[in-house]
Amino acid sequence: MLGLPSYHFAYVFERFPTFTQTFCVREVNELRRMGLRPLVFSIRNTNDETLKDHFPPELEESVNFLPPRDELIVLVDEWKKQGSLPKEAVLTLRHWGQSGDKNRVYEAIYIGMKMRETGVRHAHSHFAGMGARCCYWLKNLFRFSFSFTGHANDIFEPTDFPVRLENLMRNAALVVTVSDYTAAWLGERFPQQSNKVRRIYNGIDMVSFSHDRNGERSADESLIVSVGRLIEKKGFDDLVRASARLKGIHRQPFQVLIIGDGPMKGDLQELIEQLGCKDTVKLAGSLNQSEIVGILASSTVFALPCVTEKGGGKDNLPTVIMEAMASGVPCVSTRLAGVPEMVVDGCTGLLTEERDPDAFADALATLLGDRDLCRQMGEAGHRRAAKLFAKESTARQLCNCLVAFGNLRFDLGLVVKFPGIGPRYIGQWCRRLLRGLRIARKSKFARADQVSKIAR
Repeated sequence: MLGLPSYHFAYVFERFPTFTQTFCVREVNELRRMGLRPLVFSIRNTNDETLKDHFPPELEESVNFLPPRDELIVLVDEWKKQGSLPKEAVLTLRHWGQSGDKNRVYEAIYIGMKMRETGVRHAHSHFAGMGARCCYWLKNLFRFSFSFTGHANDIFEPTDFPVRLENLMRNAALVVTVSDYTAAWLGERFPQQSNKVRRIYNGIDMVSFSHDRNGERSADESLIVSVGRLIEKKGFDDLVRASARLKGIHRQPFQVLIIGDGPMKGDLQELIEQLGCKDTVKLAGSLNQSEIVGILASSTVFALPCVTEKGGGKDNLPTVIMEAMASGVPCVSTRLAGVPEMVVDGCTGLLTEERDPDAFADALATLLGDRDLCRQMGEAGHRRAAKLFAKESTARQLCNCLVAFGNLRFDLGLVVKFPGIGPRYIGQWCRRLLRGLRIARKSKFARADQVSKIAR
């Protein structure tokens, strides 16, 4: 796998592929379809994860899983004894001692050696977390450029790691984020780095969610669906409270189906029983993607009352809302972070303030009581999803940004496919070539293949 020629750049994931981040899988596959060749690394091995049946086997076969920690340390020590490591890596290992997050240093050395072996000089990571901190060390140890995509809690919540968000922002060549809200938030907090921030929405596969809504439930039975990990920021406790109120203001039968698992499962089940909602609210547990798609196809309303957590964490642009919109389902959510960029209040769904279950219940009742309004909002949501979130569009935007800001391997074929990137892409390659010529000229034994290798 690593012997294949001409990778354009590297992906560094904490976990890949994983069911909880299917948007990453879509992005990688779409970039490959467009002609980019990413070298994919996963710090953690995901072979034992469940609910991955819908991932093609060749996807997992293309992933480079890092060795377990003990094996990794032995391998890095061997490279050190052989004198194969960059000087910066040797010094960092010597002086970092047992300081926090040292695993990222070892992981960066492993990935950096493989990148150097294949001529890759740029790495991209999702989330300002483990993968991005590893990329930070790739730059500092190997002088590779890197970029990352910031999502939600990974940028909203402060951390105790030695490499913080401000370090990532300062060192990254490009910072992608998934909403206008977070682009503005990062620009205000880090004004000196605002010129490198770009908003690119997560992409979805519109074909997977496009279907005939004739399978929709009849007017005398309504299904409210919600999907997500059972954690505080999803606001599922408010959805249960809203469902209890809905029983008193909406006289027609309805069911609320909450799909997902997580640490709040016991608390939510207890709340359902306390509020007398066992007959209307069901915790369905985790389901695979095809099952979720089928349920969305027959749902009446999608509901996700996102909230700000006590520690400041919050959702930004929940992918499940995009998927509901792509399925033609009207959405009820809250005015929080990037949610209003998806759910246009009164057009593709209804919005309430966070932590207001009574208002949320009223919004649900409005939609359940007007099927024509549901249909109109669902159709408007589908059109908006196709315009903003189709993976073909978002992947192309990412490609343009990676070429413009990253140190990608030069490929004339990309210039032909994406003519807009040509001048900057060629300019970067020429600067690397000139730098290679200067370095080679200093060597008494310089050869043409040395220049070529440096300029790759």
